[in-house]
Amino acid sequence: MYFSSMIRNYIFALLVITCYFASAQITCSPADRALYNIKIEALKELKAASLGDSIAKVGTSFLGIPYLEKTLEVGTTESLVINLRGLDCTTFVENVLAFTLVLKTPKKLFHDFTKNLETIRYRNGVLDGYPSRLHYFTDWIRDNEKIGLVKDITTDLGGVMLEKPINFMGTHRDLYPYLKDDKNFKRIQQTEAELAKETLCYLPQNLIKAQEKKIKSGDIIALATAIKGLDVTHTGFAIRQPNGRIHLLHASSSGEVKISKVPLVDYLKNIKNNIGIIIARPLLISS
Repeated sequence: MYFSSMIRNYIFALLVITCYFASAQITCSPADRALYNIKIEALKELKAASLGDSIAKVGTSFLGIPYLEKTLEVGTTESLVINLRGLDCTTFVENVLAFTLVLKTPKKLFHDFTKNLETIRYRNGVLDGYPSRLHYFTDWIRDNEKIGLVKDITTDLGGVMLEKPINFMGTHRDLYPYLKDDKNFKRIQQTEAELAKETLCYLPQNLIKAQEKKIKSGDIIALATAIKGLDVTHTGFAIRQPNGRIHLLHASSSGEVKISKVPLVDYLKNIKNNIGIIIARPLLISS
């Protein structure tokens, strides 16, 4: 909580700065630029026994940061949005990984951080308009697996296959302002056509407890759903608590970045339409 309280103190001083700048397709407020410096200074001396523990410690440095919807929907064209003052579940995961990666670099520059974020967030690591963003989380996992940043270990833990069309955006065009543009819409449909060739693998709820010891702190946990057209509704990190159980470290829509009070297995029982989880283990061997 030390990092979060320190950041909150600086926010009050910086919130008066509301102008955004755009450079190389980056949208970042002066407040967020300053917060990067604060956080990287606080994290530079981080000590951890493993990569997973490092990720968990970076993740807990965000505890208390407010949950904020649609953090990437800024302006009329897609840009690399840097927002450290408010996070949704996916941007929380992305920012934690981007910070963990930058900690491996000698100078730990803001430029390194933004490049990491672009690599993680966009197809083939390149921002090329709204459709290049990895909107579906199973697509996000596959793309980051191709470059060695994560490994999907769901099958290794006894996951089962599910054939399901992933086309929620294409069938709910009115929910996405950027899809008013016909070019964006057609490119999203093309992405969904490619996703239709993939099989979704998930670990059903009733099998998670038996595999819990194989899940490590820092593993990415994505909540698979029965909702038509969707693959995942929420994501976060596994974190092993003193009780020996795996809990969920996540940006909760109930208010802020937090650790679930109950173990992951019990947390999922209260999530409507949840059918289980997908687990991706960070490797972070790309740069």
